[in-house]
Amino acid sequence: MAPSPRTPDRQLFRETVAQVAERAKAILPQTVNGRLDGAVKLVLQGDVAPRDDGSIQVGSCTDPVKVYRLVGTTCDCKDFTDGKAPAGWCRHRIAAGIDKRVRELLPPAPAPPPPPAFPEAPASCNVYVTISGHKVQVTLRDVDEQRMLARLQILLDRYPAPQPATQTPAQGQGQGWCSKHHVAMRETTKDGRSWWSHRTDQGWCKGR
Repeated sequence: MAPSPRTPDRQLFRETVAQVAERAKAILPQTVNGRLDGAVKLVLQGDVAPRDDGSIQVGSCTDPVKVYRLVGTTCDCKDFTDGKAPAGWCRHRIAAGIDKRVRELLPPAPAPPPPPAFPEAPASCNVYVTISGHKVQVTLRDVDEQRMLARLQILLDRYPAPQPATQTPAQGQGQGWCSKHHVAMRETTKDGRSWWSHRTDQGWCKGR
């Protein structure tokens, strides 16, 4: 059940309830007897809960698990339905009236402060590593750049980059194949000597 209106000053709430109850006492039939006192207790205990559909739920003064429902000026308690409440003013209807007036008089409760924003990390980096055959992006954040780089090195040592597969010469590419540049070479014969080589941007390569 929703609590009664609350303010940072609980004493102000109690004083407002007392003032509204005093005004109600001057307006309500004198024959309500102790119903007004019971209604005040319900309000102070937070046993009055307006609902979204316009109805109001009010707890019982005698049964802690019993809740009565008010719609307009009617209540489903026995005091009201049996016609015993003077002019229909049962405890629950009186409590609903006091609670409504108190809500109108008290200032609204302040909105809770927004959650604090997380500060931007002074140092951060993203790196992709391969873990169990899966490429994973890892973000490292720290307040110190040198410490972040040390953590990065530990991560890279733990998950080294996979090495490319070594290309092996195809069958028939033995002697005339440069395993260094993975290209075919041509045989050159001069002065009785023969060798295999191929041209590169840096000159001739003999595959060694």
